[in-house]
Amino acid sequence: MTDPVVIAGGGPVGLAAAAELAERGLEVVVFERGATAGAAVAAWGHVRLFSAWPELIAPAARRLLERTGWTPPPSDAYPTGAEWVRDYLAPLAAALGDRVRTEAEVVGVARRGRDRVVDDGRETEPLTVHVRHADGREERIRAGGFIDASGTWGTPNPLGGDGLPALGERAAAQAGRIDYRVPDLTRPAVRDRYAGRHVVVAGSGHSALTALVSLIGHAGDAAVTWLLRRGGIGDTFGGGDADELPARGRLGQQARAAVESGGVRVVTGFRTAAVESGRDGRLRLVAEDGRTVDAVDRVVALTGLRPELGWLSELRLELDPTLQAPVRLAPLIDPNVHSCGSVPPHGVRELAHPEPGVYLAGMKSYGRAPTFLALTGYEQVRSIAAALAGDRDAAERVELVLPESGVCGGSGGYDGDGGSGGCCGVAAEPELIQLGVRRGR
Repeated sequence: MTDPVVIAGGGPVGLAAAAELAERGLEVVVFERGATAGAAVAAWGHVRLFSAWPELIAPAARRLLERTGWTPPPSDAYPTGAEWVRDYLAPLAAALGDRVRTEAEVVGVARRGRDRVVDDGRETEPLTVHVRHADGREERIRAGGFIDASGTWGTPNPLGGDGLPALGERAAAQAGRIDYRVPDLTRPAVRDRYAGRHVVVAGSGHSALTALVSLIGHAGDAAVTWLLRRGGIGDTFGGGDADELPARGRLGQQARAAVESGGVRVVTGFRTAAVESGRDGRLRLVAEDGRTVDAVDRVVALTGLRPELGWLSELRLELDPTLQAPVRLAPLIDPNVHSCGSVPPHGVRELAHPEPGVYLAGMKSYGRAPTFLALTGYEQVRSIAAALAGDRDAAERVELVLPESGVCGGSGGYDGDGGSGGCCGVAAEPELIQLGVRRGR
């Protein structure tokens, strides 16, 4: 292979893919649109992960780092996003050197001189990757393979119950009244925006539980309303002591305690249709059935994430119509059936598309399924790298063992008591540090 393998996204999975490819002697280049590698992780740097360090370091990356004299973090610690970047992703990017290029966004991928409709000569033409740099400069690079590890962080789901922004939602968001991320309430300036206000948290996944716990712990005088699209709380709080990810179990217990203490008002079966602004500047949320939540100061909409597929439009991808994941992977990760730990082994065979040499990896490969863990992505890119290197035996020798909570369902079940949308979240969905406690769990 003379042309480099191009990777979109310099996060945990993209850098792991680069380490795997470099170890096999293949040329590779990573384009990261942020100013630094791991920029998306840094954006939730105040949040603590459910996974301990051994589950967050890719094997090939560890081997590369150890050759630089890197000291691995304590194996029994659970890092925050900021610590994951500082102690692993930043050193890994440095070890990869000029293979990693920041402030450079992949904006399109195609076959040279062929749009997706053209068959003639398609198999012999290389992939071309279109890149836009922060200074406005554009370039087109020939690629011997392409891995989209850009994730889903940049495309949160809207508040609207039908998957589209509710009427008035965009205007409220532009006015700074709706947030789509877990706020960092340890920062005084952020906490002041929520303290003493009526705050609505929408969502049933672990990001929503994190926000509830944070609001009660850091802005205790806020009036908190929790909106659920499903008909009841059901198993939203998770597996508790039975969860094989202990930090995840503790988060559910903390959220349950907040609700049972009366600190959180719960509204179920609420599918937002409109966001209205009153004369006093406060918001009113209107449900499809006409019910309202009034006098709202701020909304934290944590209703999941979705893949951005527009810039892949000229590639022949085979995606599941429901999850927007590769069709052979989709039934293996269906959140109505599988939890983080019950996802069966999968690799290049399940991730391949009709377009040769093109793969979606990491959270992007899961489409709208929330059951992803970092270990899954690391195994994916090990298999992909082996395939790109021509080592088919290694590519198909997939091993994957993940923690099992026994309770994870999916957003598809939110009308009833079943399902647990956002089960495992983004890169082993993070848990906020409990107020006043710093634990090396």
